[in-house]
Amino acid sequence: MANEFIAETWKRVKTLVESMDIDVQKNAGGNASAGVRARRGLRLLKKEAAALIKSMVEVEKDRKVVE
Repeated sequence: MANEFIAETWKRVKTLVESMDIDVQKNAGGNASAGVRARRGLRLLKKEAAALIKSMVEVEKDRKVVE
């Protein structure tokens, strides 16, 4: 169950990075609206990455307890 959550969170992280690519490129070209979208995406990416890290640490702790 935890492994499924980790895999699903990882998929969301990859999707976020892929979706932000266009906005980051547009912002580099001077599009301010794309910069707003990119920053929003980065904040969401930070949140998802933190959830992924937390889940991975919990799974590793549980594995050590079982062993």
